[in-house]
Amino acid sequence: MRWIHCGSGFALPFLLSCHGPEPRENPFELPGLHNVVEYADGLYSGSAPGGSAGFESLEALGIRSIISVDGAAPDVTGARALGMRYVHLPIGYGGMDSTRRLEISRALKDLPGPTYVHCHHGKHRSAGALGAGLVTLGILTPGEARARMLVSGTSPHYRGLYEGVASARKATPEELASASGSFPEVRQPSALVQSMVEIEAAHDRLLEVEKAGWRTPPEHPDLVPAAEAGLLADLQRNIDPRELASRGKGFELRLAEGWNLAEDLERGILDGLGPKELSARLDAVSRSCKGCHVAHRD
Repeated sequence: MRWIHCGSGFALPFLLSCHGPEPRENPFELPGLHNVVEYADGLYSGSAPGGSAGFESLEALGIRSIISVDGAAPDVTGARALGMRYVHLPIGYGGMDSTRRLEISRALKDLPGPTYVHCHHGKHRSAGALGAGLVTLGILTPGEARARMLVSGTSPHYRGLYEGVASARKATPEELASASGSFPEVRQPSALVQSMVEIEAAHDRLLEVEKAGWRTPPEHPDLVPAAEAGLLADLQRNIDPRELASRGKGFELRLAEGWNLAEDLERGILDGLGPKELSARLDAVSRSCKGCHVAHRD
């Protein structure tokens, strides 16, 4: 593979220019960025930037505006350091209402580009948000947006995201003007959303531990495997009872199942179980999370 050098000082694959890659069928990876897909000229979907490397990769792509549709508060300082503007317009896995769709569309239209839209992993919510926004702006048809979502790997389980694209239509100038143009850098998430963000992060760290053979990963010397499993259990066990009551008994039972499985994993680590047994317990945790998502989040 040939490489070129951009102004940031590091090499990128030859398909990239300093203004971004030519459209391609498959997602691509850059330092600190995962699952990057170009939906239209200068408009990308992908993962949250991973530290300074992620922001440097965005700079190399020429990105000037970043739209986060994730629940977690974005790293505004990291973006500002390289002259990029952050906008925080979170959506759920079930899609978005027309108000948020118009807000995202207006941000895509009004903010200086190129623009990068991200959620956490860059597969589902960012793809749905960017796809629906581009249909609303008349840049893509619903079919074209859906095709790009498939490239991003958006799961068919997230029907609301696909339905949001399928039902989107080109907005009139008056409709776009009616959307808020305040473009907040950070929106404070609810306590439940913040808990879910932390749960997802703990689960991701356990996947890193698993890849390292159930030892502390060399690149993350601060990770203690048993402590991460215990944290995952605590996060689920300690969700505000008022949030549980508002979601119904089924949600409470799902969380109880999740924290019990996380505690089983913690005990297995402390007891010195082998990697195969620990991976089986982590897989049970993952299946529990997925089942809860399908029932209560998707």
